[in-house]
Amino acid sequence: MKAMFKLLIAGLMFVSLQAQAVLDIKITQGIEQALPIAIVPFSWSQAGSVAPVDLTKVITDDLKRSGRFDVMDDLDLPQRPTEFDAINFNDWRKLGMENILIGNLTQTENGDYDVSFRLIDVYRGKQIAGFRIPAKPNLLRRVAHQISDIVFEKLTGTAGAFDTRVAYITVKKVKNKKIHTLQIADADGYNAQILLESPEPLLSPAWSPNGKKIAYVSFEGRNSAIYVQDILTGKRERVAAFEGINSAPDWSPEGSRLAMTLSKDGNTEIYIMSLHSKSLTRMTNHSGIDTEPTWSPDGRKLAFTSDRSGGPQIYEMDIRGGRPKRVSFEGNYNVRPAYSPDGKFITLVHAVNGSYHIGLLDLSNGYINTLTNAKLDESPSFAPNGGMIIYATTGVRGAQLAAVSTDGRIHQRLGLQQGDVREPAWGPFLK
Repeated sequence: MKAMFKLLIAGLMFVSLQAQAVLDIKITQGIEQALPIAIVPFSWSQAGSVAPVDLTKVITDDLKRSGRFDVMDDLDLPQRPTEFDAINFNDWRKLGMENILIGNLTQTENGDYDVSFRLIDVYRGKQIAGFRIPAKPNLLRRVAHQISDIVFEKLTGTAGAFDTRVAYITVKKVKNKKIHTLQIADADGYNAQILLESPEPLLSPAWSPNGKKIAYVSFEGRNSAIYVQDILTGKRERVAAFEGINSAPDWSPEGSRLAMTLSKDGNTEIYIMSLHSKSLTRMTNHSGIDTEPTWSPDGRKLAFTSDRSGGPQIYEMDIRGGRPKRVSFEGNYNVRPAYSPDGKFITLVHAVNGSYHIGLLDLSNGYINTLTNAKLDESPSFAPNGGMIIYATTGVRGAQLAAVSTDGRIHQRLGLQQGDVREPAWGPFLK
């Protein structure tokens, strides 16, 4: 058990991966009483041509993928209104439909687009939400995700996270050599973009709070180093390349500091680096292994993994100093902590009978709710709305990404058409 923990710390748990395809996201388990909704095909002003983006399909796929909506099949729609006055509410009520979404896509004279939509409460016969959104051609998919977010929030009371991105690591074989890639993609798997290719392993991508940069670990030069890379320009900076271990970067909530794991002083400890001055503050000082720091949402605390009690467990400390306190007590193996956006929970990897699952630690009482049941699940990361956790899992078909709701009722698989993918990190809300 402890040997496996040391391997995890050293960054040696690599799997041969092969990627560069759109993530295929499938619901494997949803809630039993999903909300019924009908999404009427959006009208398109240029009737003689095909719309540049099928907004209806993107929104439908988003809501289905959430596991919380039962979207009416297109063939079952009793009518296809595109304006409020054209809705025959009796037809929809007879079918038990609670809400419908209608909309229009119009091309403007300058080649841009206007997207308008209305979310309608069928039983009250009233509009719940409605907007007109101007969009450049390359932003139409994003507008569709924004509409999905509005629908999700209005009908569930929770902010949607469809207009977000994920980062992940893949590896492909080229002439018997492994090429590791750091990639980002929209939350639905589209618009995949390679940020970096390397013949050496890449690990631990972490988004900056504004979503414009990513910190990660690279083993180029045969030694671990921490880099920060600008997503738009591709410019990157090596911020930590000390002798020994340089690993597990995590951004402070205001984006000016990185917590990280370093062994430059002889033992594996937690440090905080100012990205402006590159000055370091050592946070832990113990003979055990301290690693995998993660900031609390308010920036006042760090949670981290340590074996100072004899086996890997989660500890929490005030960044102003003081003795770290242990917060995980259930089981003898708990690693890879990450705070929920509200700071009330920590997701982690929790061992149960020799298998490694994603768990949710309630900081108010110390109870761990096990959310997954595969043999080897790892690298959990919260969605920015706190509703889902993305993670890596390994099964009979190899390694892939998966996601689970924080109540454990909704399960998704995010596979590639070929090969495997690892080390997921869910990005922040886009500005």
